[in-house]
Amino acid sequence: MSTARQSQQHFYDAMSYFDEMFDHDLSVRPHYEAVNRLFSRLKPSDLALRQHALEQRMMEEGITFTLYAPDQQDPLERTIPFDYIPRVIPHHEWEMIDQGIRQRVKALNAFTFDIYHSQNIIASGIIPRRMVVGNRYYRPEMAGLQVPYNAYMTTTGIDLIRDEKGRYYVLEDNLRSPSGFSYLFKGRTLMSELFHDLYLSCSVQNIEHSLNVFLGSLRALAPHGKRDPLIVLLTPGSFNSAYYEHTFLAQQMGLHLVEGRDLVYKDHKIYLKDLRGLRQVDVIYRRIDDEYLDPLAFHPDSLLGVPGLMNAYRAGNVAIANAPGTGVADDKAIYAYVPDMIRFYLGEEPILHNVPTYILAREEDREYALAHLDELVVKETSLSGGYGMLIGPTATSQELEQFAAAIRANPDRYIAQTTMMLSRAPVMKGDAMTPRHIDLRAFSLMGQDLHVIPGGLTRVAMKEGSLIVNSSQGGGVKDTWVLCR
Repeated sequence: MSTARQSQQHFYDAMSYFDEMFDHDLSVRPHYEAVNRLFSRLKPSDLALRQHALEQRMMEEGITFTLYAPDQQDPLERTIPFDYIPRVIPHHEWEMIDQGIRQRVKALNAFTFDIYHSQNIIASGIIPRRMVVGNRYYRPEMAGLQVPYNAYMTTTGIDLIRDEKGRYYVLEDNLRSPSGFSYLFKGRTLMSELFHDLYLSCSVQNIEHSLNVFLGSLRALAPHGKRDPLIVLLTPGSFNSAYYEHTFLAQQMGLHLVEGRDLVYKDHKIYLKDLRGLRQVDVIYRRIDDEYLDPLAFHPDSLLGVPGLMNAYRAGNVAIANAPGTGVADDKAIYAYVPDMIRFYLGEEPILHNVPTYILAREEDREYALAHLDELVVKETSLSGGYGMLIGPTATSQELEQFAAAIRANPDRYIAQTTMMLSRAPVMKGDAMTPRHIDLRAFSLMGQDLHVIPGGLTRVAMKEGSLIVNSSQGGGVKDTWVLCR
C-alpha cells in the first residue's frame, strides 16, 4: 500500500458515512482523481505556503465573519475558516440538484403568493390555517399586495445534505435574506488563483456571470419597468456578523450600501440622502429582518429601518427583496409540507426529498419524539444558524430533560427530525487529509427567470465529529466545483 493510501487508511478507517472523495474501499471517486493526485503529491512546505497565501489574502481583503459567543463579552471578528481542498460535484449529479432546486423554489414562491391572496392550499385542507396565519413570520400587511413578477424570493439558500448512501435531502429552506454569497464568489477567486492549473484541468462551471444575474434579478423588480433603477443594499451596519458580505455584494454589483438613517420617506416614496440631495430609490435589497424594516409598521423601537417604508411599498413605488413575509415559507414546521406544495402547485413529485420530520404540535408525533429524543434532532422552528437545536445522539441527559420539558410546555415551537449523518469530505490538517462533515447551500436567484448558481457553498463542520456547519457556530467553507462534463 502506498504512503498516501496508508495515510488515508489511518484517517478513514471508519467509513460508516458517505465520503465525497473516497469510496468505501478507499479508492478515489473518478471525479476527484485530479484533486487527489495534486494534494497527495504536494510537499508539506508547498501546502504551508499556499495556506499562508490564502490566509494572508483573506486577512488583507477583510473576508471575515463575526462570532457572538455566549461566554464572551465582546464579539470575535475572524477570517472565516476556508479549506482549500475543493468539493467536486459531477455534471450529472448537479443536473438533478439544479432541477430539484428549481422545482422547490417555484413551489415555495407559489405558496407565498397563495397565502397572501386566495389561500387555496389552506382551503384545500393541506396546511392548517393556524400554522400559517399564526406564524410569527406571517405579515398581514402583505395580503393582496402585488409583487413584481410574483417573485417573492429574489434570493434563496436551500441547504442540502447526503445520507450514508449518498442520497441528497433538503435540510432547510432559507428564504428571508440567506447569507453566504460572498464566500461563494470570493472562495472561487482565491482557488482559481492559488490552484490555477488544477482549476483549469478540471473544467469547472463558471459562476462569475451569476453576479450579473443577481444584479439583473434586482433590476427586474424596479417599479414601472424603470430602465436604470437606483438600487440600494440595506444593512444593519458594521456590527452585523455578515457585514463583509454586504460590502462585498454592494461593491461587486454597484449598489449603494446604506443604513436606515441614509433613507427617508416622502410622498409615498423612498429617497437616498447624498451629496446630490434626495434621489428616489427603486429597489431595496434588504439584509435586515422584517420586524426591523419599518418602525411604523412592525417593531416600533427599531432604529435599523425606515419609517414609512411599508407605505411606499404598498403604493408600488419601491420594491423590496426579498419581499416582506417570505419567512413564513421557511419556518421549520412549514418545511414539512413542501412536498405537498410541490404536488399541489406544480402537479409533480418532489425531486429532492425532505428529511423525515415530526411536527410536535401533533400529539402522535410529539409522543413519538419524546420517547425517542436521544435518537432525533430537535429544532426550534423560529431560529436558525444552529441555535435552538438538540442533537439527541450526542446530548447529555440534562439537555434531553430540558428539551423534553420545553417541548411539553410549547410543542408548537419545535419540530424533530431523523438524525442524518451528513456526508464527509477531506480537509487539510497540517500535511494530511482528514474527514469532516459537510452540507451544501445551493443558491437561486429569481427575477423574470429563475437561476441556480452552479455549485453553491459547501459548509464544513471544522470540529472533528461535529455535525454543526454554521459559520455562527464555528463552521468553515469550501469552494464547490461543478464539472462541465
